[in-house]
Amino acid sequence: MKISVLTPSYNRASLLDKLYNSLVKNSKYGIDIEWLIMDDGSVDDTKEVVERFRENKDNDNLEIKYYFQENQGKMVAINNLVEKATGNLIVDCDSDDYFTHDAFKEIKEAYEKHEQEIKSNKYYGLCFLKNDQNGNNMGNDFKNKETTMFDLYFKEGETGEKAIVFLSNIRKEYRHELEHGEKFVTEARMYHKIDEKYKMICINKPIMICEYQEDGYTKNIKKQFIENKYGYFEYFKEIMQKDMKGVTFNKRLYAIKHYILFGYLTKAKKALRNIKGFENKLLYILLYIPGRVKSKMKY
Repeated sequence: MKISVLTPSYNRASLLDKLYNSLVKNSKYGIDIEWLIMDDGSVDDTKEVVERFRENKDNDNLEIKYYFQENQGKMVAINNLVEKATGNLIVDCDSDDYFTHDAFKEIKEAYEKHEQEIKSNKYYGLCFLKNDQNGNNMGNDFKNKETTMFDLYFKEGETGEKAIVFLSNIRKEYRHELEHGEKFVTEARMYHKIDEKYKMICINKPIMICEYQEDGYTKNIKKQFIENKYGYFEYFKEIMQKDMKGVTFNKRLYAIKHYILFGYLTKAKKALRNIKGFENKLLYILLYIPGRVKSKMKY
């Protein structure tokens, strides 16, 4: 088994030690680990820090590969790393995240337990829990043994982040799609496209620890909305074209409100035509004016 860990990094040299040390701890489980780092145009000492990691000869099962690109954003960095990955499993790990001490043991055991199911070509990977730095689950435990990312968040009431370990051959079929030269789009847009053909197997074990940074995407969501409005509009447009059977009412409202918001920000025309289903069209009409007013006041 070989796992490719993909890490885009922009001026995050000071954070990489935690991730590196977590990979070193996990290299004892007999799994080949390939850590691919894409330096997204950093002006700090990221290259030197990674070189120091590479000079450490104590990690026979850990291969570190460093790449550099002019600043194009996280999603392009991941797209480029996916192409270079050679493992049979792929997992994204941001520079401010790191793995639990037994993460790769959990991955190996889960893979071996579900190997026959995985070979059926019905699944695109294994989905695990994420903890915060205090050891708390960032969301809820899984309710079902298998699901899709869309069903998980729009039908099953999930709110927190998860860690997905992709089957490499399937992950390489998909890319993060960016609009109008933007640098970011929510990962969920790609996940929902994979959901159309495959499901994932859910494992109620944490394998990753997340520490949000002040300059990160999550802490600066309003800024991300404005700078990447076209990608978000396409994402919510695609949701509005889905079959909403089983989607919770709160999530339906969430999708319609954000569709109105990004329709306002992108000056989209004839947005009602993109909506599938009478109930959704009716909710859109009822929420349109208050939604536009709120959008104008806030943005």
